[in-house]
Amino acid sequence: MQFSLPIVILLVAAGAILSALIVWVLIRKAGLTKIAGAEKEARQILEKAERDAALKKKESLLEVKDELYKSKVSLEREIQDKRSDLQKAEKRLIDRETSLDRKVDLLNQKEREFQTREKSLSHREKAIKVREEELNNLTQQQNAQLEKIAGMTAEEARQQLMENLIGQAKMEAAATIKEIRENAERTAEKEAREIITQAIYRCAADHTVETTVSVVSLPTDEMKGRIIGREGRNIRSFETCTGIDVIVDDTPEAVILSGYDPIRREVARMALERLVADGRIHPARIEEIVEKCEKEMEMMTREAGEQACFELGIHDLHNDVIQLLGKLKYRTSYGQNVLQHSKEVSMMCGIMAAELGLDDALAKRCGLMHDIGKAIDRETEGTHTEIGATFLTRYNEHEAVINAVASHHGDVPMLTPYAVLVQAADAVSGSRPGARREPLEGYIKRLEKLEEVADSFKGVSKAFAIQAGREIRVIVEHDEIDDAKSQILASDIAMKIQTEMEYPGQIKVTVIRETRAVDYAK
Repeated sequence: MQFSLPIVILLVAAGAILSALIVWVLIRKAGLTKIAGAEKEARQILEKAERDAALKKKESLLEVKDELYKSKVSLEREIQDKRSDLQKAEKRLIDRETSLDRKVDLLNQKEREFQTREKSLSHREKAIKVREEELNNLTQQQNAQLEKIAGMTAEEARQQLMENLIGQAKMEAAATIKEIRENAERTAEKEAREIITQAIYRCAADHTVETTVSVVSLPTDEMKGRIIGREGRNIRSFETCTGIDVIVDDTPEAVILSGYDPIRREVARMALERLVADGRIHPARIEEIVEKCEKEMEMMTREAGEQACFELGIHDLHNDVIQLLGKLKYRTSYGQNVLQHSKEVSMMCGIMAAELGLDDALAKRCGLMHDIGKAIDRETEGTHTEIGATFLTRYNEHEAVINAVASHHGDVPMLTPYAVLVQAADAVSGSRPGARREPLEGYIKRLEKLEEVADSFKGVSKAFAIQAGREIRVIVEHDEIDDAKSQILASDIAMKIQTEMEYPGQIKVTVIRETRAVDYAK
């Protein structure tokens, strides 16, 4: 069957169209399948992204909550610390206020007692004067009656009585001389020991500068401003906590700590050096560092006292005595370290006691503790010898040790050879070359000024400065100054010394009034 050309063309075109439709249908079906897979994959990706975002959100919220909790805990701890510091400061202020109130009450009580005693003394003085007048009148009446009864004048009776007394005195003197000779033979060895110790004592000498400042080095001069603080609050807090004055002057990269208490000054030096090294300087930090340094100082002083006892072989000392001995490490006397000086005195006492056949262990004990009163002499009234003896008595120390401490400056009599050894060793240790550093010119001027002040009073014959300027002995004219005026003169001299002179420690004023009768047998 034959088809015409147009029909063939139409059939071919229809087949092409049919083929194209079939191909299009197949392609579209494949595209729809891919699109559906892509949409499914996209949905899975979106779901996963949403889950990840939710997890991230939860983690972020947990981190934020954790940070907030930590900040809250830190803030509460800081508030608690500040509250505790404020409570401590308030307690210290209350304690100080209570202490001041007690002191004021005590002063008022003493003032009232003094006024009462003054009135009582005034009444007694008037009564004594009346009694003296009555006694004088009675004595004159009795003398007149005796002369009338005896038929002798007072001069004749006195002469006869004198002759009788002279004869009796000669007999008693002969018996006393015989007894002295017998005692000398029995106690020859003991007397020889005391003579030797006196000789050692007379060969000793004294010299005397007190160190009252400490210098703290700074890394830069800018640190001075941080030490002072805003409106001076840091330096005021430091001075209140330590009791030491802080001097900030033009000295480059340094400040000066000034105070008479060596322990406080050393605590202040340690605290300031730590504050400078740490860099955090504010009142709360200052109180914390000062408190830590005070505790460390207690440990250091105790270790120093134990080391001194160990070096000298001295045992069985009370813990409080050892603590005071350690404090002497930070105390100087006229520029000489007191603990080192005490150890030197102890060793010399032991050597001399061994040479003399005495107990060298007891002598060392006396020498080590002879200046123990200097550890607390600024906390109470009195000389360091009196304070030291009272302190050792409280702890039942050996009587020889207590007497050596009390008498090594001649304040009380020496009862044992150990006291003489301590006085000699003390003078030798203080006078050896390089031990003390007061310039000779200043030392001599101070002694001359002391004697000049005493000589300026009427009735003074001579004045001698002794014990390296610790004592002034004033000899007065007996016909111008009586016993009552001697006490007044001593008080006036002491008051003038306090007003016109500067000196370390105390100066003892002793007024001596005596009458000497001299005659020669030709």
